[in-house]
Amino acid sequence: MSLAAQGPSLATSASPHPFDPIRPQEIRLAVRILEAAFQGVKLRYNRIDIHEPIKKDVIPYIEAERLRKPLPPKPARLLYSYFYRLDTGAWCKALMNADTASVIFVKELPEGVQPPVDIDELAVIEEVCMKHPAVQAEIAKLQLPPGMTVCNDPWMYGTESLTESRRMFQCFMYMVEMDHPENNHYSLPCKFSPVFDAFTHELIRMDYLPGGSDAQTVETQPWKPVKAVQYAHDLQDEPIRTDLKPYIVQQPEGPSFSVDGNFVYWQKWRFRVGFNNREGMVLYNVTYDNRSVFYRLAVSEMTVPYGDPRAPYHRKQAFDVGDVGFGLNANQLTLGCDCLGHIKYFDGYRADCKGNPVLLKNIICMHEQDNGLQHKHTNYRSGAATVVRNRQLVLQMICTVANYEYIFAYIFDQAANIELEVRATGILSTVPFDNTNGETVKWGTNVGPGVMAPYHQHMFSFRIDPALDGHKNTVYYEESVPLPEDEKNPWLVGYTTEQTVMDKAGSADLDISRNRVFKIRNDNVINPITYKPISYKLHPAPSQMLLQSSRAIGYGRAEFATKPIWVTRYQDDELYAAGEFTNQSRRAVGVETWSKRNDPTENEDVVLWHSFGITHNPRVEDFPVMPMERISVMLRPDGFFTKNPAVDVPQSSQSFNKSTLHPDPAAAAPPSCCSAGSSKAKLYKRMD
Repeated sequence: MSLAAQGPSLATSASPHPFDPIRPQEIRLAVRILEAAFQGVKLRYNRIDIHEPIKKDVIPYIEAERLRKPLPPKPARLLYSYFYRLDTGAWCKALMNADTASVIFVKELPEGVQPPVDIDELAVIEEVCMKHPAVQAEIAKLQLPPGMTVCNDPWMYGTESLTESRRMFQCFMYMVEMDHPENNHYSLPCKFSPVFDAFTHELIRMDYLPGGSDAQTVETQPWKPVKAVQYAHDLQDEPIRTDLKPYIVQQPEGPSFSVDGNFVYWQKWRFRVGFNNREGMVLYNVTYDNRSVFYRLAVSEMTVPYGDPRAPYHRKQAFDVGDVGFGLNANQLTLGCDCLGHIKYFDGYRADCKGNPVLLKNIICMHEQDNGLQHKHTNYRSGAATVVRNRQLVLQMICTVANYEYIFAYIFDQAANIELEVRATGILSTVPFDNTNGETVKWGTNVGPGVMAPYHQHMFSFRIDPALDGHKNTVYYEESVPLPEDEKNPWLVGYTTEQTVMDKAGSADLDISRNRVFKIRNDNVINPITYKPISYKLHPAPSQMLLQSSRAIGYGRAEFATKPIWVTRYQDDELYAAGEFTNQSRRAVGVETWSKRNDPTENEDVVLWHSFGITHNPRVEDFPVMPMERISVMLRPDGFFTKNPAVDVPQSSQSFNKSTLHPDPAAAAPPSCCSAGSSKAKLYKRMD
């Protein structure tokens, strides 16, 4: 079915900036447009959100902004929705023009294509599971003592069949030791796991989970009591530390940033903070000193394949962006806890299943931080020192996806570097395991009595849409290699670099042995000092790629994670590395598909995709709550400027920073760190 119908004339408020997140009135507008187009049909809304503006239409607008010229008309403000028709049972996607309050198209999704999970749907399945007689019967078999209950985590079913078209959930069951808001139920997993149809709420089957190293299962048995391993402070057996002093970050004169709506000014940086239900935080139109640098930056996808070969764990492969959405799972951040210092928060919105706007409060925080020295040099002859500290601007989002937390931070500094930092924490996804006799497995770690944490990977895709002094860019890699052993290199010590242009869409590997680095350049702008095209360099995160066999279904669903580097030519709607629909997908239609077009990518509007991640073989120290594990990617100027862009940052001084000295009566106060001649260096006599 395809529908192209004009909606009624509906009033809209003043239009937002093209990169602004969706507003509550736009969610209501989308509902009115669709209800007018489907009169008399009941609709269930899975997603209503902003649709990315058409790039060719928005570039003239943002260029006029950057150059402070009269603004042309704004590009069309587009909205999209995934929704379910209750009359025909069809999943549909609609694209709408918010400016004209009209439908651009409505398409039925092909059979077997599943939109992402929504929050209301998860809540319903969780309730259905707990009330089902078969589940209650299994709980009764546990013969739990008074005060203990059971809860469940509905998981996206995953994929094991290329013909299955039902929308399903696998509910993993856990025992709850006590009525406490932070009780660690992941310490007490059950050995039964019901599978439900998302629409009919039918119990498709009851899976019994293996309890040993083989796949053998047994019917539910009475629970053999073990004590849960708790992480909440008031549930721990050992006392809380008492020797930690307050660490207070203060900026008495306020921050160095300014904000106008979602437009951020900090030092020489300018950019817009975007937000959507799927990717969460997105950065648009990033400029430095009024020079265009990046059009769009976002974490486009993530997959978490588990390495436990036993059924039903073989299907555990979450796509936390495409299956649910980082935006939908973004935390409401708390002052003094998630972010320290002088904090600016940004909000977002989502729609519930009835099309009502839901405020997502404080889901992005922004603050400045000190990150040590930016640069320093001491003239050893005079003892005079130049010291400049590295002030950074941090934008942070934290997503809770059931048991795990992911912390995403974009970090800007004064030397024109941008870092994407990812931290993983939260609680391991655990399974029941009979380890009372010292039994272990090859694919997991025993982390508590009766509980095991399987090996798994966290694979991310960082989508980089460059605009280095324009939108015609080239990606290439550079390697450091020895010079030939000839008369020009008589002492055999010389080395040089070799460049390979990725002139066609495709993929590439990292190569540490050759110091292979990937760069983005603009061949139309030559640096007057280097006589080479201006460029930025990607400092990738060297990572193990997807461990699944290429014959596994999960491999085809997450092929983006098989190569660290992909290059494609820009096309609208190609935003997500594993394709638009990942939930119960059979095969991805993402970067691996787009790269096969063999598009020319030299001096074109290109997109660079970097796949990286963590191979997480759990430690017992990762339980009951995981100390954060950090991985980061850096974008650094490389011939973009004619000198260090941070040389104009003011000198650090005690009068400015107001540090305090730890009391020590026997020691004299040290001199100021930055005054000329403050620390006399020893002068060495030159040896002739």
